[in-house]
Amino acid sequence: MLNKQRLLTPGPTHLPEEVRLALSRDMIHHRKDTFVRLMGRIQPRLQTLFATREPVLPLSCSGTGAMQAAVDNLFAPGDRVLVVDGGKFGQRWVQIGEQNGLQVQRLSVPRGRAVDPDDVRAALDKDPELRGVMVQYSETSTGVLHPVRDLGRVVDGTQALLVVDGISGVGISPCPMDDWAIDCLLTGSQKGLMLPPGLALISLSAKAWDRVNSLPGTSFYFDLAKERSKWEQQQTAYTSPVNLILGLEASLNHLLAPDLEPVFRKQWALTRMTRAGVQALGLEPLARTHYTWGLTSFMMPAGIDAQKVLQQMSSEFNLVLAGGQDELKGRIIRLGHMGHVDWGDILAGLAALAHCLGPDKPDSGHKDALEQAMTAYTQALADDRPAVDKLLSTMQ
Repeated sequence: MLNKQRLLTPGPTHLPEEVRLALSRDMIHHRKDTFVRLMGRIQPRLQTLFATREPVLPLSCSGTGAMQAAVDNLFAPGDRVLVVDGGKFGQRWVQIGEQNGLQVQRLSVPRGRAVDPDDVRAALDKDPELRGVMVQYSETSTGVLHPVRDLGRVVDGTQALLVVDGISGVGISPCPMDDWAIDCLLTGSQKGLMLPPGLALISLSAKAWDRVNSLPGTSFYFDLAKERSKWEQQQTAYTSPVNLILGLEASLNHLLAPDLEPVFRKQWALTRMTRAGVQALGLEPLARTHYTWGLTSFMMPAGIDAQKVLQQMSSEFNLVLAGGQDELKGRIIRLGHMGHVDWGDILAGLAALAHCLGPDKPDSGHKDALEQAMTAYTQALADDRPAVDKLLSTMQ
């Protein structure tokens, strides 16, 4: 191809050079001292990533495997749970829960909108026997950021556990597990962590571990009590994805140098940049408020098929973006700006998008779209408010 490939998808993402080099290292044995020392180095860094005092357990699976592990270990057949259904991945909680024999109560949210914490409070008040509230932090299918901090305040003090899918949120925007009273937080490797797919991370609160210990446990592979026991020995319960964990150490060195604050600032700036650019092109973001920092979803003008635009961007410019899922297929485009992506990648994406929309399409030929995008980026970086304050301001 004349053009290098740019992955502007909501995962997988490009890999930093130091991560690629770590992944290419020769094999080490997962039961020997070299691996034990590796785990000993990354364990406290994972706790920093999750902002928790609890163990953060690596699992050999995708993020969906961690969702399955959460349900397997925290609930028993017949338990009643509340699921925030705001998109494709909210529906995945429903599917996993129902397959495990849970009584799932859906709290449906219009696509592009965040859940109202008062609706969760009302559901808990109506049914005090609810054992869990399951939600996405960042709903990847729509680009919505649910107000997990406020949900933690609602769920804390009840018997329910707040179980949060942070797959497209952890390492992208602030999500301090302990401070926000999250009982289970999980993520996958191929998004903010800038690794190939195949590794998941999960952490449980003390309240959640009490639940685990009160249940008989029915999962052989996703036995979190066994994983915790092995974590204390700086190992994993079963065969470890050795090279992914080598890459994870390099990724954590990249993210935590010196801490996550610069990452959050960059992600916020890229979010502001992308939204300014697509709006200057006459496109409407799907999430008008409560939007995630890892991707921007926007609607296509009437008469334009998103899938055809995506195909043209790929064939002519080697730019890979994502379309909508289920009822949003053909209607939206999702432009990812998570992980190892910078302002130049976003400019390339916006320029190609403007070209592929075509000059004859309404509002698609704004010559100043790229300039507006860069202005939004530099202004966001110059803002002296901490990134976590900026996050909270988007949730008002």
